Amino acid sequence: MFFGSNIKFLRKRRKRTQDEVSFALKMNRATLSGYENGIAEPNLQTLAALSKYFGISVDTLIKKDLSLLPESQLAELERGKDIFIKGSSLRILATTVDSENEENIELVNEKAKAGYKNGYADPDYISELPCFQLPFLSGNKKYRTFQLSGDSMLPIPDKAWVTGEYLSDWSQILSGGAYIVLTLDEGIVFKIVENRITADHKIVLYSLNPLYEPFEVFLNEIREVWKFVNYISSEIPDPVLPREDLLATVARLKKDMNIIKRQMKT
Repeated sequence: MFFGSNIKFLRKRRKRTQDEVSFALKMNRATLSGYENGIAEPNLQTLAALSKYFGISVDTLIKKDLSLLPESQLAELERGKDIFIKGSSLRILATTVDSENEENIELVNEKAKAGYKNGYADPDYISELPCFQLPFLSGNKKYRTFQLSGDSMLPIPDKAWVTGEYLSDWSQILSGGAYIVLTLDEGIVFKIVENRITADHKIVLYSLNPLYEPFEVFLNEIREVWKFVNYISSEIPDPVLPREDLLATVARLKKDMNIIKRQMKT
């Protein structure tokens, strides 16, 4: 039970005094102090009132030690994205912070990807990953960087480093957006996503490279979703052909195909 420590934590986080909170909730300050110190137990009406005041579900106030959550997840809760309110379990992300309590961006290279499939929720495993900071990214969100392998997302090249923003509410996946998805069977994949969660409880993953066929993943097979933010690569992408050159290339290919067809008929 973390109720007392949580309401004290939230009150101080919002820089409110016991007098201010107790006045807003029309309760005695000594009663609120008793709740915070674990001396008194609130009734259901009081639990509901404090839940509404802080915008945090009763389940979360009671079951989760909010002081252990990273800033990104606290910010999500304060923006009303409490997963308990939506009737499913709260996803607690294993993460690391630097000496100034700022969240790191952990680096999952190609060799570490196999271990990440099983160790993604293990704080000890995550703490062993290399980490860094990108000062131009928001301090209120959680990011992680993964190394690509293969050519399925060309023109983003093989071995590029792709950074994603942690997405706790999968209903916010935007069809046509790029996401890093951790699945039970495929492991870490970086794809364009079609959101079919509401209708079919699944998503469809597409590669940028048309040689690769799309495939479906049901929600019970997904473990993490990261929204694409940027990528870093030492390779320069191939230049895009000007429109005139592109049309000429297509016309030349059609001409070659017609020649091949005529040869096949003879």
